[in-house]
Amino acid sequence: KPHQREKILNEIELHRDLQHRHIVRFSHHFEDADNIYIFLELCSRKSLAHIWKARHTLLEPEVRYYLRQILSGLKYLHQRGILHRDLKLGNFFITENMELKVGDFGLAARLEPPEQRKKTICGTPNYVAPEVLLRQGHGPEADVWSLGCVMYTLLCGSPPFETADLKETYRCIKQVHYTLPASLSLPARQLLAAILRASPRDRPSIDQILRHDFFTKGYTPDRLPISSCVTVPDLTPPNPARSLFAKVTKSLFGRKKNKSKNHAQERDEVSCLVSGLMRTSVGHQDARPEAPAASGPAPVSLVETAPEDSSPRGTLASSGDGFEEGLTVATVVESALCALRNCVAFMPPAEQNPAPLAQPEPLVWVSKWVDYSNKFGFGYQLSSRRVAVLFNDGTHMALSANRKTVHYNPTSTKHFSFSVGAVPRALQPQLSILRYFTSYMEQHLMKGGDLPSVEEVEVPAPPLLLQWVKTDQALLMLFSDGTVQVNFYGDHTKLILSGWEPLLVTFVARNRSACTYLASHLRQLGCSPDLRQRLRYALRLLRDRSPA
Repeated sequence: KPHQREKILNEIELHRDLQHRHIVRFSHHFEDADNIYIFLELCSRKSLAHIWKARHTLLEPEVRYYLRQILSGLKYLHQRGILHRDLKLGNFFITENMELKVGDFGLAARLEPPEQRKKTICGTPNYVAPEVLLRQGHGPEADVWSLGCVMYTLLCGSPPFETADLKETYRCIKQVHYTLPASLSLPARQLLAAILRASPRDRPSIDQILRHDFFTKGYTPDRLPISSCVTVPDLTPPNPARSLFAKVTKSLFGRKKNKSKNHAQERDEVSCLVSGLMRTSVGHQDARPEAPAASGPAPVSLVETAPEDSSPRGTLASSGDGFEEGLTVATVVESALCALRNCVAFMPPAEQNPAPLAQPEPLVWVSKWVDYSNKFGFGYQLSSRRVAVLFNDGTHMALSANRKTVHYNPTSTKHFSFSVGAVPRALQPQLSILRYFTSYMEQHLMKGGDLPSVEEVEVPAPPLLLQWVKTDQALLMLFSDGTVQVNFYGDHTKLILSGWEPLLVTFVARNRSACTYLASHLRQLGCSPDLRQRLRYALRLLRDRSPA
């Protein structure tokens, strides 16, 4: 159509001569009788919109990294008298090397004097400036407004004025009605408040934005890892301890150990990493060096005799005052042992499992794990995406699903929460190790079954790992909410006992499919030999843990 052709030719005219590091490079174009073809620079990492959809929120250093590049490209456009008029996440493209390029000039226009500016409303609703909605024309300040909306979206997870109704969104924009989350840093809140102002004259220029405390006093990485497209990166600013943390990274990611290094040297390294932290006794009796493990050896068959080498490998420290508010290892073991013994003892023979529950309650379970207890501890990821480490000193640290909050338990009854940016200095070494575990599991391990994920907001008090035990055939994990999980190495099947009133038995089969049964149904109707064998093995594991 003529108007579409005119629009595309205008885009080509504005874009073809632009040469800037942070502008998508225009190569050439041609046309035939039906179409116009434009060849542009390849941006293989897609767009910032794709990263945002995978991540929901970004860390402030990441946002600074991207905004600096957007501001650089936008300043170049404005200096050449070009307004973009459609700045949004989907128009910021990411190259193979994680460089950002501003693209899509379909709505771009030449900057005109205020009295000659077109009064049309254009752009993406969530990013449109108030003066554009009021038909006062589109100037450089409107691009700055859109940039503020982009910054807010990346930091907070949604656009500042987004509502379910377009008219309501436009009303909020005109009235500049939005909220600034308290979780943002003070410089971030101040910069957003400065940009998102009703009057274009009151907004800062690009140079003023770059001189703001948000940029000058905050850490900006030189580059981002490719993994940051899908998971939270470790962006610890450079400091004297960085070389030590790099050493930890190499260890966690599988670098071969120096066999000549003695155990005393290894313990000294761990002491350096966790110096100043509260230390308590832990039931960690096997100090033989071993490589990081995410699964164990594959046995020929599952043996139902007493498991070998099943001493506790890690236990959450107790309060030491003889009083525990929550469940202890002993109470979890005894409760599970009693319920499971009652189920298995009276179970009739059967060749198949009974009908599973059609809609079982969402279950929080361990979807990934890493054993690096010969140096640091045991790391695991819950189905809610919370990642945690039970350290060798009996302390426990967890990172929330949105990667914004750190939970620290020096003992089973003491709990402290911090925002990621406010973790005390004494806990920074443990936080660094937790981040390395997180990165390793995100990048190298797949989810251990097809059970549905649980949003962390639905979990009032995510369970703590109280104790983990490895045998030659399986991994046993005991949690503070009474959940017991057994992972079998050879075929990657899993058994999860939860609920208790009534007891639920969840079985993740070899094909990763998961079914949940009432233990009372299994007791009455029996189950398949596969499940029966694993229930008996779990029973023996629990008997080994029982003090009786």
